[in-house]
Amino acid sequence: MSDSPIFSRTYDLILWLLPHTLKFPRSQRFVLGKVLPETLLRFQELLIEAAQSKTPLEKLKQADTQLQKLRFYLRLCRDLQLFTLGQYEYVTRLEVEVGKLLGGWLKKTETLKVSFANKNAG
Repeated sequence: MSDSPIFSRTYDLILWLLPHTLKFPRSQRFVLGKVLPETLLRFQELLIEAAQSKTPLEKLKQADTQLQKLRFYLRLCRDLQLFTLGQYEYVTRLEVEVGKLLGGWLKKTETLKVSFANKNAG
């Protein structure tokens, strides 16, 4: 599990994001500074749960929802000028990479589910 690229890239994202949210102005530290790390940590938890599950598809779909929320919050942070343009570009590059890895895992899991269902139907 820890060798999988999605876990290491998500860890990198968490490691970058946590200290940056602590630097948010007081007015946003308890709003976006709170919801961003919570969303990202919940995403990581869902990945761990999916990796430990015999049927990971539902957890992966929930993780995808968390990633959509994270994208929204990151964009909002940029629009509120809580990130510089360079910071926003960096964090979205990480987020896009994690999204591609999640998409690949989702596609593989859905394919396995379909082939397993077809195998059992025949």
